[in-house]
Amino acid sequence: MALGIPDPRYTHGKKAQANFRLALKISFLFLAALWLVFLLDALFGLNLNRFGLRPGSIPGLIGIVTAPLLHGNLAHIFSNSMSLVVSLTAILYLYPNSSARVIPLIWLGSGLLAWIIGRPSLHFGASGFIYGLLAYVFFSGILRRDMRSVSVSLLVGFLYGSMIWGVLPIRPHMSWELHLSGGLIGVLLAFFYRKWDRVPVIRYDWEEDDSLPEWYPDSEPKDLDLPDDHR
Repeated sequence: MALGIPDPRYTHGKKAQANFRLALKISFLFLAALWLVFLLDALFGLNLNRFGLRPGSIPGLIGIVTAPLLHGNLAHIFSNSMSLVVSLTAILYLYPNSSARVIPLIWLGSGLLAWIIGRPSLHFGASGFIYGLLAYVFFSGILRRDMRSVSVSLLVGFLYGSMIWGVLPIRPHMSWELHLSGGLIGVLLAFFYRKWDRVPVIRYDWEEDDSLPEWYPDSEPKDLDLPDDHR
């Protein structure tokens, strides 16, 4: 697989650095919003988890919007915090154009699919959303095949590859349905938007020259001057 080398003027310029800082800022602001919801719920006993996703229930449809904002305890929100910042920063920085569509589609799509396939219990947490973001970042890098995107894909695979077990029904109190739904939506969107956000790559002169070098043998043999008795 030939990997394109991104033009450093695009990936290392001041604009690229500003875009990264903006992506990181947005990610931390979103994380702060999740913590604010969690702390207000804990301090005032609001019992906001009742607004989680309830598969197969018409009133439970509200969870498609609200479930990613809700967490059951400190361990739950801590486990999602770092992976949320990493995945959200990566998608905003690497794929700024498609992310404006992909992020809401993963948010809503993962909840809708989980509402269809999920067990009739209460589901909440940002992990389904995170699974979708990570799946999108991972497969987008492979499909685009430029060195920067592939490098991030490999890093995501190294850091979060073990999360694949979360899509299997192996833990009774874990919403594997949200994980599976988010991952599937992320993969589908990666294929759908694979032609978006392609970075300019370095092209060398020899890549444009399709002529054969002097030392390369001709594909067709030349006529040989043979004596008459050998013709």
